[in-house]
Amino acid sequence: METITLADFQKIRIHTGTVLSVNPNEKARVPAWVLEIDFGEELGVKTASAQLTELYTPENLIGTQVVAVMNFPSLRIAGVKSEVLVLGILDSRGTVLLRPDQKVENGTRVA
Repeated sequence: METITLADFQKIRIHTGTVLSVNPNEKARVPAWVLEIDFGEELGVKTASAQLTELYTPENLIGTQVVAVMNFPSLRIAGVKSEVLVLGILDSRGTVLLRPDQKVENGTRVA
């Protein structure tokens, strides 16, 4: 496993946000949701395409907080501009979201 320094890790901007809306990414080859996520006043609302359809429905995603990497370059994923990378754990059942176990302010940085 490659090691990184603390300075390397500190370059990664990981923040919390609340999912505002969820829609299918119709053009995705692997089923995915298009998430609109509120990261607070300073960071704003961002869009992400996330392969979460196996374990999550729109109803149980809307209003939940997620953790995302904010400073990767935006990518076009099946026609959707994905501005952040929502973090999860790859499990045999699907992707399990990483998220705070208590509500925090949108935009809070993960340390």
